[in-house]
This record gives sequence, structure tokens and C-alpha cells, in this order.
Amino acid sequence: MYQYDDFDRRIIDQRVEQFRGQLARYHAGELSEDEFRPLRLQNGLYIQRFAPMLRIAVPYGTLSSKQLRKLGEIADRYDKGWGHFSTRQNLQLNWPKLDDVPDILAELASVEMHAVQTSGNCIRNVCTDQFAGVAPDELEDPRPWAEIIRQWSTFHPEFAWLPRKFKIAVLAAKHDRAASRTHDIAVHIVENEQGERGFAVYAGGGLGRTPIIGVKIRDFLEPVHLLSYLDAILRVYNRLGRRDNKHRARIKILVRDTGPEEFTRMVEDEWARIRDSELKLAGNEIDRFRTFFPRPDYDAAAASDDSWQQQANADEHFATWLKYNVVQHREAGYRNVYVALKLHGEPPGDCSAAQMQAIADLADEYGKGELRTTHNQNLVLTDIRQGDLHAVWQKLKALKLAAPVIGTIHDMICCPGLDYCSLANAGSISVAEDLHRLFEDLDYAHDLGPLKLKMSGCMNGCGHHSVGEIGILGVDKKGVEFYQITLGGSAEEDISLGDRLGPSLAQKDVAPAIETILKVYLAQREGEEERFLDCYRRVGIKPFQEAVYGPSERAA
Repeated sequence: MYQYDDFDRRIIDQRVEQFRGQLARYHAGELSEDEFRPLRLQNGLYIQRFAPMLRIAVPYGTLSSKQLRKLGEIADRYDKGWGHFSTRQNLQLNWPKLDDVPDILAELASVEMHAVQTSGNCIRNVCTDQFAGVAPDELEDPRPWAEIIRQWSTFHPEFAWLPRKFKIAVLAAKHDRAASRTHDIAVHIVENEQGERGFAVYAGGGLGRTPIIGVKIRDFLEPVHLLSYLDAILRVYNRLGRRDNKHRARIKILVRDTGPEEFTRMVEDEWARIRDSELKLAGNEIDRFRTFFPRPDYDAAAASDDSWQQQANADEHFATWLKYNVVQHREAGYRNVYVALKLHGEPPGDCSAAQMQAIADLADEYGKGELRTTHNQNLVLTDIRQGDLHAVWQKLKALKLAAPVIGTIHDMICCPGLDYCSLANAGSISVAEDLHRLFEDLDYAHDLGPLKLKMSGCMNGCGHHSVGEIGILGVDKKGVEFYQITLGGSAEEDISLGDRLGPSLAQKDVAPAIETILKVYLAQREGEEERFLDCYRRVGIKPFQEAVYGPSERAA
């Protein structure tokens, strides 16, 4: 993973001291609330319902064991002993004290972490596939490119005050595990007919109040031009994006209103002026970034260890965990292991300080000291020898982190909702708990097959409900919490937006409605192998509507 140099350390240390001074000036009355707001936001600090919330950047979802251990220490010392992993691969602290934030930022800087640009109208944390660099289906490790974008965008003077927040994802795999086309820009590493590597570029994606899928604006971009092309997109957006209406300020609205062809023309015209500028990447510079992500030393003998298969034959619970929570690795004899942060009774994505410390220990003992965060609010231990899987399973089970639920209805995405967020219209965590209780029987959840349920407490869509196979959105009706259900969404390579099922439901009716929807699916599916999304796309919304609302009901 990328290691800071002296310049990186100096600039982050300076940023910490700048914010310490800004906070002191705010307390002294030298900065108004309006003046302090952008300063705290660009240091990741929100003011939530009951306390500040600090969002900590995890660039492209890669963490060292040392960094995770430090996050656990911070959560224990400065919060209530918990951290929340978000759909942007970041970590959020929900209960820090305002006056402790400079000390927290200093602690983060000691392990090469920060909270810079995790909020505000700027380029946010760059995301990628949680298996980047260890996935068997990728063309190459996309993290060097994500790091290039991160360094270009952090503290970029022109793009620190955009019309609205801006998100970029980089993908190199056949399977889209990064929800890439829900981003403002998606960069896909591809090969052309000549076998040359380059980028397909998408723009105009985004969720929230007006969910829109990003459209391709360039089929093939030579790697040396990556930054100049992204710069051209941002320049067009910065110049033409709406600043008079925040609900119409995202680039997705600009692309939609101008049309993809006209938007592409404007970008190409802008790019023609800057393509051969200092932003053009030299080959040796690209190679330098690749050196930051060296391939670990793997043990060739690991592939011959079949003890884990014998252990699976002897223990059905271990075998089930292997099926759901263990993923193929690019290297023979190794696997990637999901750490399921979907504990019954706790908010999805929450991880205790003690669990963070223990997971970091597992990464050191059985892996290469590296972990990943996922946009589905789980963690991943990479580079685990297959012969160690049984030992890892036993230790995760003792930590209550080995539930075999990855990819099932239990593996739901859920934002903090009204329990924490001042923007939320309704609670999410309580509904997630209702659903956990309803589908407590894991055998039933497994029988349902792959199913992605995603839930948000407001239209901002932090829970990605718009692209859930089943989506749940909290809405407010005259002070009462209600929930809209959508069906048929996907954030993967077959991306689609969900269709609204019908009128919103009271909280007590949400879990029964989901149960009814699943009964329709089980009755309609063609064989046990047909997943929910495929069944829905085949039969359409009508049988689900009629089962939930009655034959006369239509989507409102």
C-alpha cells in the first residue's frame, strides 16, 4: 500500500495544526458559524443530531493492520468504543467531542491517515473494488491509478469548492464490486482490440434525490492522459454546474440536461486545450506509483495444503462459512476472507474498538498485514493461506464476526438514519433489526439465494437504496416515519435503478411487506438457481404489487 513520504507527512501535520487554530478561533468568536462550517467540513467534521460526526478517509478501501489498530484506539479513547464503516469505504466516529477532534486528527496523522475532503463540495475519497490487487478477474491492480487520482485531487485549488460533492471510482475487474456507475466519474481499465490498456470513462452517475446511472463519454483513453481528461470533466462541471440550487448541482443533472453527446463534446473541447499540459503522465511516473503496491511474497507450497477441505467435510458450519464468506484469490493457495459486520443487534457496518484490534491481529498473524473496507459495510482480510482458513474462522466466530451472510438478505446496507443523522427523515437501524429478527433462520436466508437489500433514512441515499434489489427509503409524513420500497435495482455491471412498488408504509408494515415480497419470489422463481433480481426482471412488478397492496393498487 502507499506509504507517505516526508512531504505527505509535513502537509498533513500542517493541516492538523491549521484546524487546531481554526477551532480555537471559532471558540474565541473570531470565526462565525458560517465561516467555520466549510473549514470543519473539509476536515471531515459534521454536526449531527446529538454530537459531531468525524468521517475518516480510507483511500480506495485499503488499510494496514497498524492503521486499523489505531482506529480502534481512537474509537475507544475519543468515542463510545465503536466505529461505523460506511458505503464510501470510510470510517465514521459518531460521538467525538468537538474539542478532541484536533487530537484525533493528530493521532490519525501518526499512522498516515486523515479526514481531509471526506465532506464538503470537493472531490471525495476515491473508491475501488475491495479485492483490488488480489482479484482473479481484474486486468491489473487499479490502486496505483486511484492513488494518482487521490494525489491529484487532494488540496486541488480549483476543485476544492465545486458546486456540490464529487465522487470518483476506479475499476479493473469484470465484475463491478465498486458500484462504479453510481459515481460522478467512473474510470474502467479496459483493453482495446490491439491489446493495449486504457480507460473507458463514464460520467454523470449519482444517487440521492435524483438517482441517475453514469453514461460512457469515452470508449478508450490512453493512460498518459488520465489526469488531463478528468481535469477537463471537472472544469466543465465547475463552470456550468448549478450553484443556485443544491438539489440540481450535481454533475448528473448537468449531463442529463445538456445530454450525453453535448456534454461529451464540451469535455473533448476542453481536453483538447490541456491534453499536452503538465498533467500528461510520463511512463516512469506511472511506474513509480505501481511500486507503491508491490506484489507480496506468496508461499508456493500453500496450494498443496488441503487440510481446510478435510475440515470442511468434518464440520458443516465451517463449510457454510467457506461458501458465503470466503472468496477466490488471484494466487493459488490463498483466499480473501470477509469479516461480516452484520451482527444481529448491532447497526450494519458497526465495529467495536476491541474487534478492530483483534481483526488487525488476525491480519498480522494470518495475512500480510493488510485489510480492505467494502461499500457493503464489511471488512476483508486479504492474502489468507487456505490452510489457515479454519483457524481464522474459529477466531472470527469468537469475535461474533463469522456469520455466513455475505451476499444474503442479512448482508444489508443501512445508513445510520435518524438514530444519528440530522438529515434523516426516518430511522434505518430499527428497521434493519426488524428484518434481522424476521429472517433470523439462516437456512431460510440461504435458501433465498443472493439478494441485496439496501436502506436509506432519507433521499440523500447513503444506503444506496436506489440500486438495491430491494430498496427501502425512509420518508417523513407530517412528522411520522414511513418507508417506500423499490424493487429491481443493481449497482453491478448489470446496473439498474429500482422501481417504486407503491405507496409508502408505516414502520410496522415494512418487515411483513418484505416477507410477502419474498414469498412471491419463491413462488415465481424458475428453479432454486434463479436469483431474486433475475426473477423480478422476468415477471415484472405487478405480482409483487398485488401481493403487498391488493389487486387494485397501483404504484403512486
